[in-house]
Amino acid sequence: MLRPRVLAALAALTIALLPGAAHADDVRASQDAVLRTLDLTRAWRVTKGAGVTVAVLDSGVDPRHRDLAGSVITGRDFTAGANPKGVPPTRLHGTYMASLIAGHGHGPGREDGVIGVAPEAKVLSVRVILEDEEPGFRSFNSDVRYETVVAKGIRYAVDRGADVINLSISKDLPTEEERDAIRYAISKGVVLVAAAGNDGAGKRDAPYSYPAAIPGVISVAAVTPALRRATFSNRNSSVMVAAPGVDILGAGPGDEYWVGRGTSQATALVSGVAALIKARHPRMSPALVAQALTSSASTRNRYNTGTGFGVVNAHRALTTAADLARHRATASGPGVQDPARKVGAAERDTEPVAVVRRDQRAIVVYGAVGVAGLIGAGTGLVVLVLLVRRARRDDDDTLAPPAPWRTGPQT
Repeated sequence: MLRPRVLAALAALTIALLPGAAHADDVRASQDAVLRTLDLTRAWRVTKGAGVTVAVLDSGVDPRHRDLAGSVITGRDFTAGANPKGVPPTRLHGTYMASLIAGHGHGPGREDGVIGVAPEAKVLSVRVILEDEEPGFRSFNSDVRYETVVAKGIRYAVDRGADVINLSISKDLPTEEERDAIRYAISKGVVLVAAAGNDGAGKRDAPYSYPAAIPGVISVAAVTPALRRATFSNRNSSVMVAAPGVDILGAGPGDEYWVGRGTSQATALVSGVAALIKARHPRMSPALVAQALTSSASTRNRYNTGTGFGVVNAHRALTTAADLARHRATASGPGVQDPARKVGAAERDTEPVAVVRRDQRAIVVYGAVGVAGLIGAGTGLVVLVLLVRRARRDDDDTLAPPAPWRTGPQT
């Protein structure tokens, strides 16, 4: 069953700023360290994510928050029926993640409030989990009706044009439906980014978290401001890259601002970088987007299970993506068949293929003659070997010394 541990960690480690009254300058200033780490100032000279849709599969997004207004498309709620009637969704975690991905700020020049990694991208909100303080949380996590909500949410997001899917959620085991949905998303060119999990404290090898550990999904770990693995961040071989995940400020419902820690926040930041890549290269495959992200990261010890290939750098990721985009997906050059052309057209440009007629009767006759020849050759070889051995025996008899005389006792 779903077990959104990231939400529990968020509730325990998040501190609310003054709701709506926090000075916007303080909000933006508190983001400076993260913006510098991701090298967003240079990345935004290339793109800010215009034309891209990032699906946030979470607890829902507040579309009226001043830092997200006009950028949120409210999609389907797959948790319907879990809460008692008349209970509105809290939408804290989802709004928080959406702001880190596509927050555009507000005020003159939009210089106030939260700025996301891809501030010109759109957010598709798909509700697939409940906050732990919602009354239906326990029943949602134990009711078999909701086992496939994440898989359904992924397919829903793909069919509605999502370019990137953010999965700041975690559970212990995957379902076959989720694997199939992820395969479907990748086949449609959609990039999936998921949280590595927050169970790493005091563990040498933390358990795998899903859907992050499913092949094809970009698994994200969290690092401290010093760019070291956060103690809570899971450490296992599914981790691909890392991003800041400690003391990260974001937006909350009702124009609030929140600060917290977790691989959820790191995942949202990486989803934003993936959105920048897709904005610049819309047809780039998920595998190449992942390659651009891993190539942009830097780590002192190369790959490690704590931070993967290292902390993502948005500018370097875009530069690498530009290089990867120059490569064709199909072979080219003389003699190579273009898969987009019809076979008939290709035949007119090449020499005709000679068709050889096979005479089965002739094949049988010639085969029999060949076998007979092999038998004759083998028989001749045996006879030759026997003659050679006989000749050697005759020579031995001719050259042997005469037998000695024998005499009786002399008297």
